[in-house]
Amino acid sequence: MPTAMMLSDEQCYQIIHARDARFDGQLYVGVRSTGIYCRPVCPAIRPRPDSCRFFANAALAEQSGFRPCLRCRPELAPGLAPMDGSRRLAWALVDRIHGGALEESGLEALAHEFQLSSRQVRRIIMAEFGVTPLAIARTRRLLLAKQLLTDSDLRLVDVAFASGFASVRQFNRVFRQAYGLTPSRLRRSRAFPADEGIPLRLGFRPPLAWEALTMFLVSRSDGHTQGLMDGHYVRTLRVGEVKGWLAARPVADNVLQVQLSPSLLRCLPVLQQPLRQLFDLDADSQSIGQCLAGDDQLAPLVRQTPGLRLPGTLDGFELALRAILGQQISVKAATTVFRRIVERFGEPMDTPFAGLDRLPPTAERIAGLSQQDLLDCGLTRRRSDTLLTLARAVGDHSLRLTASADRDKTRQQLLALPGIGPWTTEYIAMRALGDPDAFPVSDLGLLRGAGVDKPAELDARSQQWRPWRAYAAFHLWHALGQGG
Repeated sequence: MPTAMMLSDEQCYQIIHARDARFDGQLYVGVRSTGIYCRPVCPAIRPRPDSCRFFANAALAEQSGFRPCLRCRPELAPGLAPMDGSRRLAWALVDRIHGGALEESGLEALAHEFQLSSRQVRRIIMAEFGVTPLAIARTRRLLLAKQLLTDSDLRLVDVAFASGFASVRQFNRVFRQAYGLTPSRLRRSRAFPADEGIPLRLGFRPPLAWEALTMFLVSRSDGHTQGLMDGHYVRTLRVGEVKGWLAARPVADNVLQVQLSPSLLRCLPVLQQPLRQLFDLDADSQSIGQCLAGDDQLAPLVRQTPGLRLPGTLDGFELALRAILGQQISVKAATTVFRRIVERFGEPMDTPFAGLDRLPPTAERIAGLSQQDLLDCGLTRRRSDTLLTLARAVGDHSLRLTASADRDKTRQQLLALPGIGPWTTEYIAMRALGDPDAFPVSDLGLLRGAGVDKPAELDARSQQWRPWRAYAAFHLWHALGQGG
């Protein structure tokens, strides 16, 4: 991830203007007229460009005489300097809590994951956020419950359990304490039968190039795990041991309606953020498009497909597997091999959608295969060795391919694996890690699309596209009908 010291002032200002949370903790802006420094996500009025000074960390801003903003509170930013290790740890802990860690396995397991005691976890979070881990989890459960009460006709007992409450009695008591009314009083009927799916509404900032996004996802699929039906993007998924499906489509200029299988009811707290990452719903497409439109070559592409997003993933291993298969061969050839792997090693499941009948194979399943199993699917020996090594690393949790993973560390781990080079690493960083500035400079399609011959030339050319080079890559790929 680039820091302020690696970007021009104009590029830094683009980040501030877009309030891009993906740069939070990597960039700070000092405002000369007020003497205050802020995070890029600060809700305050945006300063004028000539009033800004940019810093790579909070310490540099304070050394230059700026005071921390009381609204965005720089001390709470993720990924702070090494001297602020406890703050960085507190943010990482809260990120896992938002992902459902307490519901999944409890506070003791979360503490063990970070090699801490539960007492240390409480103290670290309390010191930084002023509340306990359980209070953070409770607020998250209450907000999810409020949405389900408003947007679905699920029974109150189902809402309670889906939101992570142990009983309806506890749900009623906590809801009344927090909001001053009972869940039944908030209840608003909706004509959405619960037995046909669980509705989840996800907001985004328009525009959203839905057709381009979903076509990219499906064109790299296997025909069994995801597809397009009547304007809906549909796919199978697994959350821990729970299997299910989803169907999604925009229903307004700024709302994506996701329908989830009833089997995923209790997984809703864990699924919200991964779904946002899958469809890149937190991006400010308008600001990113304005930045890229400053390039004469990209400007017509941005006008042609406004709101182009970074296609994410719900399964980092599935994405990495597909990326390895795509090394130095066509999209069509890689998709054929991927389909064979899914048909032979993916788990069958029933869905309401024709053809959507399998789950992608897990890392553990692939790690247990022999090299010959993969050779029989059409892989070369070298790629089968790479895939088996990757599967073991993901299966034993030494390698995490999620948007919350440390990007620099994950890049280093990927590059250390045999058969994984910069192209594969940057492609995974784009889609699994959600890095908006990831950029595979050796990609043949990007070289052709940019009209240059050598990766070094493309790297130099791409500097003007920062901090959103990944979006520039997808615009070029989309124009060529290629990518990954």
